[in-house]
Amino acid sequence: MIHAERLWDRLMRLSAVGRQESGGVTRLSFTPEERAAKDLVRGFMEEAGLSVREDEAGNLIGRKEGRNPQAPVVLVGSHLDSVFNGGNFDGPLGVLAGVEVLQTMNEQGVTTEHPIEVIAFTDEEGARFSYGMIGSRAIAGLLKREELEHRDKDGISIAEAMRASGLDPDTVGRAARPKGSVKAYVELHIEQGKVLESRGLSVGVVSGVAGPLWLKFVLEGEAGHAGATPMALRRDPLAAAAEIMLVIEREARKAGTAVGTVGQVTVSPGGVNIIPGRVEFSLDLRDVDKAVRDRVEQEIVRQAEAICRERGVRLGVELLQRIPPVVCSAEIQAAALAACEALGLETITLPSGAGHDCMQLTELCPVGMIFVRSRDGISHNPAEYTSKEDCADGANVLYRTVLSLAESA
Repeated sequence: MIHAERLWDRLMRLSAVGRQESGGVTRLSFTPEERAAKDLVRGFMEEAGLSVREDEAGNLIGRKEGRNPQAPVVLVGSHLDSVFNGGNFDGPLGVLAGVEVLQTMNEQGVTTEHPIEVIAFTDEEGARFSYGMIGSRAIAGLLKREELEHRDKDGISIAEAMRASGLDPDTVGRAARPKGSVKAYVELHIEQGKVLESRGLSVGVVSGVAGPLWLKFVLEGEAGHAGATPMALRRDPLAAAAEIMLVIEREARKAGTAVGTVGQVTVSPGGVNIIPGRVEFSLDLRDVDKAVRDRVEQEIVRQAEAICRERGVRLGVELLQRIPPVVCSAEIQAAALAACEALGLETITLPSGAGHDCMQLTELCPVGMIFVRSRDGISHNPAEYTSKEDCADGANVLYRTVLSLAESA
């Protein structure tokens, strides 16, 4: 059994890094806050008896050697970065539980056939650059040099931020793992929803992950005086945008399983007495079924084009990212379910509506996830909370799952 108090203490110590007055945390990629978080977790990894390094993408990696150092490695972990004013458990629980699992193995004298590495991926959330999963893309060999030109609100590119952090963006391709070098990837994560809580369960096994599609809508009309321009003569992109947002809500609801979210809106010039001339807004569209998601996307864009034609507004739609949904490995699901049974935990399988780093690794290795209960289903919010007991349950399931994978051929 893992050391529940030690895991909780480390979670609380990490939650102080980047803490806001609200009680939430902001740890964006390639910032002093993220650096402080990595340095703290590096210390935890060293305390656990792991060999520690950072790769060319800034991924923080702690390794426990196996009996066969040449055998494919079992990866476990998550991320340390956050959204703006986020919670204390989204990401850190998976990293610190992985550290705890390997420390417990070392303390108990457990050596597995396969090496095991716990990894803190760089920038899973994408909060700073509107482009996420940078570290897992790099590990999978999917990160292209030109993708490092995505910029934050201050105009700083990922490449520039990497250089400022002591990394060379021109060598990021060296972080890629060769095919056959990774046996499996397993991640423990808070559910970020209410399914487990509604069933009275502390742990669930993830069956698949919905694929996030991010679009940016750019609408250009004609700015004008709010008092001097009659309603019939206006080409108001904000009114068109509002109409499109209702389409997004309606079409996602109609699909049944899809979810559509507008999380960013920029209005220019932005005066209280000025009809806007330009509006930009984001769309995060998700479904576990790619065909359903794509069908909803096409209908939203079709109706958006019709709305803008009718209002005399120019429309541009830019693709930010399109990640296919993921089916979790049957072997990893079976190992996690067996772990729950051995621990006397009733469990269920459930899909993940949120995206995770495992989505980038599917061509590299089998992937799987274990969920723990989220109080009130709240996440990406200072009120995000998972109890010490539920964290321990999840970490113990992770321990047995990783042990099973690292021992099997």
